[in-house]
Amino acid sequence: MIRDPETFEALLDSVRRFVRERLVPAENEVAETDEIPEAIVQEMREMGLFGLTIPEAYGGLELTMEEESRLLFELCKTSPAFRSVIGTTVGIGSQGILMDGTEEQKAYYLPKLATGELSASFALTEPEAGSDAASLRTTAILDGDHYVVNGTKRYITNAPHSKIFTLMARTNPADKGAGGVSAFIVDAKTPGISLGKIDKKMGQKGAHTCDVIFDNVRVPAANLIGGKEGQGFKTAMKVLEKGRIHVAAVCVGVAQRILDDALRYAVDRKQFGQSIAEFQLVQAMLADSKAELYAAECMTIDAARKRDEGRNVSTEASCCKMFASEMCGRVADRAVQILGGAGYLSEYGIERFYRDVRLFRLYEGTTQIQQIIIGRNMVREARG
Repeated sequence: MIRDPETFEALLDSVRRFVRERLVPAENEVAETDEIPEAIVQEMREMGLFGLTIPEAYGGLELTMEEESRLLFELCKTSPAFRSVIGTTVGIGSQGILMDGTEEQKAYYLPKLATGELSASFALTEPEAGSDAASLRTTAILDGDHYVVNGTKRYITNAPHSKIFTLMARTNPADKGAGGVSAFIVDAKTPGISLGKIDKKMGQKGAHTCDVIFDNVRVPAANLIGGKEGQGFKTAMKVLEKGRIHVAAVCVGVAQRILDDALRYAVDRKQFGQSIAEFQLVQAMLADSKAELYAAECMTIDAARKRDEGRNVSTEASCCKMFASEMCGRVADRAVQILGGAGYLSEYGIERFYRDVRLFRLYEGTTQIQQIIIGRNMVREARG
């Protein structure tokens, strides 16, 4: 469903060049400083990367899901922290507004998100609500023409840098299920919002997460997404479903980079008088990685095309996210094995990727949550 192959290929070429000339050389600096250089972020704005999925009418590139996936295959052949800079704005931060926002909300926020003037985070997860999103405790109680928000959100990606939050909160405390949850657009500078300390993580240096605390935060009623209460959980699920295909594409791109590095090392490294790439057991690890990577790529493109056709891809999205994230972990593990002792040393970069990719099996729904979604969908369809 590529609309204009020539224009899209030119975009891919510019992304490949950006990755090769700007992002890969900056990987070590980001790992050591835990910061993405501002100059790189500005280049991402200028390339339109913050507006990948936002309609052209609002200043975005309006990529289809297939185009977005193919672009991510290229953009993610580097440290995944770079993708994270734009990821929450492109995906879960803006998609709630795009999918369910009022025309006024779209007209005001989407152009600013598309240029990167505004960056967005998705404030759903809480200390006692993550995978079980319907059980969230943050409340938003109507008081005149404002909602008063109280609660804590946890592991919020890009929260230290975001200008707005797509917030999920319970507007009807009497409804303990999904129906009591609503979605809001919240200015990060609103009085009463405070941030916890930046989390120290296993990997993905440069991509920052932290708690976001809401203490009697007054949010204008006009910022209720769609202007209707009780729709927040549905919005969140639609956003996450698309996000799972997005993450699968990220996994494909990162796994390809890891495999490329492992293959290059195997060809160059000599043992017993020959390249270790000549050893059949090394070839077996390379072959298994290539086959799984190919499968994940095909799955991702197939799910993306089905979504572009307007089909229900709940099952396919979860299949992609589950398989691609697990695949990426296996490819990283094999790469460490192929490099041997060098794979355990930071100077070769593989151990960094090994730590970075572990997150893919956790966020946007763990592997186990994907299994539950797939299984439930299968049973529901079997029962008609």
